[in-house]
Order: sequence, then C-alpha cells, then structure tokens
Amino acid sequence: MAAAAGEVGGLRPRGPVKELTIRGIILGALITVLFTAANVYLGLKIGITFATSIPAAVISMAVLKAFRDSTIQENNIVQTIASAAGTLSAIIFVLPGLVMVGWWTGFPYWLSVAVIGIGGILGVMYSVPLRRALVTGTDLPYPEGVAAAEVLKVGAGVGGAEENRRGLVLIAGSTIVSALYFLLAKTRLVTDAAARNFRVGAGASGISASLSMALIGVGHLVGVAVGLAMVVGMIISWVFIVPHWTQDPGLIAQAAGDLDKLVGTAFRMKARMVGAGTIGVAAIWTLLRIIGPIIAGIRSALAASRERKAGRAADLPITERDIPIGIVTGTILVSMIPIGLLLYAFGNTAPIAGNPGATIVLSIIYTLIAGVVIAAVCGYMAGLIGASNSPISGVGILSVLGISLILAALFPGVGGNETKALVAFALFVTAIIFGIATISNNNLQDLKTGQLVDATPWRQQVALVLGVVFGALVIPPILDLLNTAFTFQGAPGAKATALAAPQAAIISTIAQGVLGGSLDWGLIRQGAIIGAVAVAIDEGLKAMSGKRLHLPPLAIGMGIYLPLEADLLIPVGAVLGWFYNRWAMTSRSPAFAERMGVLMATGLIVGESLTGVVYAFAVAAAEKAGSKDSANVLALVEPYSSVIAVSIILFSVAIAGLYLWTKARAAMAPVPGDDAIAPEATYR
Repeated sequence: MAAAAGEVGGLRPRGPVKELTIRGIILGALITVLFTAANVYLGLKIGITFATSIPAAVISMAVLKAFRDSTIQENNIVQTIASAAGTLSAIIFVLPGLVMVGWWTGFPYWLSVAVIGIGGILGVMYSVPLRRALVTGTDLPYPEGVAAAEVLKVGAGVGGAEENRRGLVLIAGSTIVSALYFLLAKTRLVTDAAARNFRVGAGASGISASLSMALIGVGHLVGVAVGLAMVVGMIISWVFIVPHWTQDPGLIAQAAGDLDKLVGTAFRMKARMVGAGTIGVAAIWTLLRIIGPIIAGIRSALAASRERKAGRAADLPITERDIPIGIVTGTILVSMIPIGLLLYAFGNTAPIAGNPGATIVLSIIYTLIAGVVIAAVCGYMAGLIGASNSPISGVGILSVLGISLILAALFPGVGGNETKALVAFALFVTAIIFGIATISNNNLQDLKTGQLVDATPWRQQVALVLGVVFGALVIPPILDLLNTAFTFQGAPGAKATALAAPQAAIISTIAQGVLGGSLDWGLIRQGAIIGAVAVAIDEGLKAMSGKRLHLPPLAIGMGIYLPLEADLLIPVGAVLGWFYNRWAMTSRSPAFAERMGVLMATGLIVGESLTGVVYAFAVAAAEKAGSKDSANVLALVEPYSSVIAVSIILFSVAIAGLYLWTKARAAMAPVPGDDAIAPEATYR
C-alpha cells in the first residue's frame, strides 16, 4: 500500500485521471440493458446467471479505444456498472414467486423498481465498510475480480490491442454460433431438448437434457469441481430419491397411470425439498466459517474510520478512499423509511392489516440485521469462490425461512387467503433482502478489480449505485415480457412452455410450507443430513489434498434440486473447460490462452441468452396477434423421427469446432517475456 496521499500504482498516472465519465456511464447503461436481459432469461430458464464483468470490460475497451484519452480506470467504471446491473438480475430468484403463488398476475413497474432498487442500494452501502476487511485486508482470491482486472490490464498495456481484437472475435464468433443453434431449434430443424422416463424396478426415473450451448459455457466457467459435485447431486436425485418416491401409493394415485406425471411429481414435490435442505446446510456452514474473519474485518474498517475522523484522511492514498461512513450509515437508516412504506402498502390485507405496526417494525428490524449478516456472508463467498458460484439461492432460502417463521409466530392458526397474503408478504421482504445479497456478492468482486487497476473506491461505489438504478429500471419490463410469453411453472394458468424459475419455486414452496403448516420437515431434514455429509467429505478432501481437491456441498444441493434438462450439460462443459485449461497450461502464454477460453465460453452464454430474449419478444407478439401456438412462432417444419440424432451431431460438431478454433487463436499468443507483453511487476 502506498504510504503517501495520492500515491498510486503503475496503472494510474499522477494528476487528474478520467474515471467516472458521462460517456462511461452511458456505455455502462447500454451494456446493462443487453446483459441484464440475458441474465434474466437464463436465470428463469435454468436457475443460473452468469458474471458480466469480463465481457463488459472487453466491450468497453473496444468502444472507448476510439477516444485517445480513455483510461483503464474509465473502462473499470463501465464494467462495474454493467456487472452490478447484471448481478442484480438474480432478483428473479425471488420476485417471480409472487406470480407463482397467485398474488401478482404481472410485475407492477414502479413497485418492482422500488423493491429491486432499494435492496440493491442497501447492498452497496452495507458492503462499503467491508472493503478494507474483505478486499485489502485478506488474501481471498476473488477469482472473477482478478480475471476482470487482468483483462483490463492487458488491454491497457503494450500488446493489449491484439488481445482485445482476438478476444472480441472469439466472443462474437461463439455468440453467433450459440444464437444460430438456438434459432435453428425454434424452427424445429433441430431440437434443443430430449427426455425419456422409464421404469426402475417397482419405481421409475428419467433422463433429460437440454442441448444448450449456454450450459456448456456455464460449465466451462464454474469449473470441474462444481461440475462433478452437481453429478453427485443428480445421482442422489435420479438414482435414489425419484425411484424411491415413485413407489409411493399416494403419488401413484395422483398420476393415474401417467408415468411422466408420476416422475415429474416425485421430483418436484420430494427431490426438490431434499435439495433445499442440502443447500440450507451448505449456506449455514459457510456462515459459520466466516464469522471470525468478518468480525476482525469490521474492527479494521472501524479503526480506519476513526483515523479519518481524527483528521488524518489526507494521509490515505486516493485508491483507499471510500464513500464517507456517515453517508453510508445515513443512507442505510433513511432507506428503512421507504421500506416501511412499501411493506405497509403491500400488507394492507388481512391478517397483516389487523396488526400492521408490529409486523412492519419486526420486518424492518429483520431486514436491517439480516442485511448486515448477508452482506458480509455474500461478500466473503464472492472472494472465496467467485460471484457466479456463490450460494445466493441458499441465502434466499435462509432469508425466507427467517421471515416466514416470524410471520408464523405473529399470526398462528390462519388459513386460506390469509395464509396466501402472509406468503406474499414473506416473499416481498425476501426480495428486498435478496437485492442486498446479490449486490454485496458482486460489489466486493468489483472493488477487488478496482484495487488491482488503481481505481478510486468511492467512484466505483457511485458506479455500483448507478448500475443498481439502471438494472432496477430494466428488469421489471423484461420479467413482464417473459411472463406474458412463457409464464412460470406452478403459476395459475401456466402454459406448457412455462419457465422453471427453479429458485423462485423452491423459495415460494418453503414460504407456503412454513406458513401453511404443510412443509415436510422430514424431507428437509434428509437434505440437511446429505448436506452435513457433503460438508464433511468436502472438508476431508481439502485437508488430505492441501485444498487442491474439493466437492462443493452447494453444488451437490443444486444437482439434487435442478431438473436434469437444466444442469446435465453443465458437467460436460466443466470437463471440456478442464481439458482446455490443461492444454492452456502448456501453451506459449497460459494466462492469455485461458482468458481466450473464458471469452469463448462467455459468448456461448450471451448468444443463447440474448436470442432467448428476442425470441420472447416474438412469442409475445404472436400471443397478442391471437396465435394458438405462439411458442412455435418460428417453426418451419413438423417434428421428424431423426431430429435428436441430427441435433446431437450438429451440436457436438459446433462445440468441438469452437474449442478447436479457440485453441488455434490462443496458440498464436506471444511468449511471456516478449516485448509484446508488459512485465507483471508493472501492474503491482
């Protein structure tokens, strides 16, 4: 750390530096619209969102290169805005639950904007005091933050233009291929799904897969450990849980001889609840592990605050200046006023209307306290395993359990519509807390990037707030569009094309179970036992291998919980990414080759996700035009017998071709140490 005021590293020249600029804010807002739309679609389809920092950084560098006075700090602001808004789209893991339980029929625009925006801004404010504790004061790896910084640094150095050019070509190429396959599937020339259920002894099970290039990209990015852990979860779900419960007389009677219905019901009603228990234990274990470091970090942050109050703020270098703690505290406290008003307006029906004061006060206190804990937990998890892999959904499960238990204690013995009102209120409170979780999870990752590129923290924090505002304005209409075009599974009047919205489904189910007294605690207990065993195995693997091997318990829980079509290809992508990265380690420039792989995988996600949003517009338009089969608005042919074989061959050839192309472009990198690449010491 620099010792004198204003002292900076090798990437920040002395004197004024362009950083938080109007053009950067505008560019960040434009990227926000694209990536937020993509993340909302992907999250509702498969329950997974992708990190937007690196692709946003690449696009920013390509655009701002046209300006001679652009800086790495300005590019960092652009990716900060875009990544904040992209991450905020994880609010879809809660908000669609209000439609699924039948409380909303759509997404009221300004009410949705307020919930998303206030929660996100609180996430920024809560995590400001944690920057010193969890970014500068620890050795947490922050994988995605470091990766984004490396992309920015190479782009700013000698030889960076060539990497930008190759990277843009790769991300554009994989985006186009992914988009084309998605569109081909919608024409029915190929298919994007295959499924078959079958008998297993006295029970039944099934196998299904989505031929989704986005899933391959997700698998590449999350890594082989997560992929293998998800396979373990799939085996638990489809080899043990589903075959067991398809022998249950009650479920058999409900299915009335329909094998597909029997398997689907066993999975939704039984396996998912077991997965929820596993996810909950994984999240609690994470919290227990980080309480000590969080407390120590907060003490350090408070000590730094006392230094500023003592008049020694000028001694801090510019790269260590946060938003003043007084503004942070004031913003948090003032935010409780609109939260209270929102809760009062939302809870104007029985039974809450009969006792609004206690309900709203306890809900505000819960939001305030839970927000502090969740900001710390999610920030630490982002530093540990990256924002993409963090168990945000597990945090949502714990949040909804907490507020549901509070409401159950306040209003015992209610039923019917009153229970429905309490469920909706619990989801509404959880949505606010979830905004805190998603942004704090992303915020510290971005601040790590800023630390590595000599950015000014307070300017980044302002950019994060702007990203939250942009995201809050964009997300509700996209949710409305997708709800109109597809609907959500489990919602009243759901279509055959309904989106799974898996996290929203499980969080809604838990709220309904707690408040309706129907939650099968036995299933959750079984999941908790599986989670405890998974934690023990993971800790044992890390202890025996010096932390080189691990089996993330959360990923096991997600493997149990997610339907096969939503996650079967993720391990395939993880294995492909593992082989690619092994090759990259032997290439002329391993870091360069690995970054090229990341950009190609990101393009697979972006292409399908953005085309999915365009397809949603087409479906919505067909629906308004009175089409009876709006989901097949792009269909050119009727289904044919060999479509699965043709699709698998084309899909496999396309993926193999993209990886070979990426290897060819990455292999042409200059050898580290050549004059084309600046030495690493320049950036420290």
